[in-house]
Amino acid sequence: MPNSSPIVEVAKKVCPAVITIVISKDLPKIEGYFVMPFEGGGVIMPKLKNGKKERTKIGGGSGFIVSSDGLILTSQHVVADLEADYTIVLEPTKKYPAKIIARDPINDIAILRIKAKNLPYLEFGDSNKIELGQPVVAVGNALGEFHDTISSGIISGLSRYITAFAGVDHQVERLRGLIQTDAAINPGNSGGPLVDIEGNVIGINTAMIMGAQNIGFAIPINSAKKDLEEVRKYGRIKIPFLGVRYVILNKQISEKNKLPVDYGALIMRENLGEGAVLKRSAADKAGLKEFDIILEAGGEKITVKNPLSDILQKHKINDELSLKVLREKKKINLKVKLEEKK
Repeated sequence: MPNSSPIVEVAKKVCPAVITIVISKDLPKIEGYFVMPFEGGGVIMPKLKNGKKERTKIGGGSGFIVSSDGLILTSQHVVADLEADYTIVLEPTKKYPAKIIARDPINDIAILRIKAKNLPYLEFGDSNKIELGQPVVAVGNALGEFHDTISSGIISGLSRYITAFAGVDHQVERLRGLIQTDAAINPGNSGGPLVDIEGNVIGINTAMIMGAQNIGFAIPINSAKKDLEEVRKYGRIKIPFLGVRYVILNKQISEKNKLPVDYGALIMRENLGEGAVLKRSAADKAGLKEFDIILEAGGEKITVKNPLSDILQKHKINDELSLKVLREKKKINLKVKLEEKK
């Protein structure tokens, strides 16, 4: 009998602790379809049944157990819908309702819990010590259909920055510091573990490049360690909060809107009726106003690759931060005391 491959041993160690996340939601019940005339043709439209709703599966993803009493890590975009219900599937006969303990949208990390004991769980590696060319294995629920799918490859890049469309509503996410791998990561694999050859988690699978081969990305596991520590200590992730809605400027946006600078965070509301500066927030107390452009925070220039959210994450609640602000073509300096995001 041939010697067992290291990948086989990794699969035996890792797969029992990798779970499937099923996303369900109450949606209008469809009793049929009809054709609506449109431009000489027709458009097929659903016929809804008297406002009645039915539980419908709308998506799925992966995750992995990190404690014997039911803590689970996954990608935030997998569980981003606040109105959906999430079911954890360990195996066909073992299903548990999941409680979302915390979401970290900046790092695309979420922590869930199920009521269960004596569960298999994965150990963490150190994502600060990984190297180019190092062998890795990605595990997940590929395409939402193929459970315990594993793929092997190497680390092919470090500290990558990407802009991704995530979640069922395809919101834009900007992720940085990512691990690039040529191990296949497919839709449905998001939230599953990227492990080293010893089966220790070094990343959370998060994205792939559509139309390309063997280009996938994972969030370094060290980003999740801090979140887990805070959840265990406080029951939540404590995130410094400024309290503004903004757009990160680049050359294209600035030229189109005839703005005086092509970097910084332009404070502006996203929708009518929603304030750009939240009332009684740290930003409001500091005197920030809509259409201010925050050029620097804490001495760091705000750019697409160094957005305001990343700068804030380097600081703690109650830290006082200096801001360089452009207001009506004049530069002013403000001080803000960061508060906890509620």
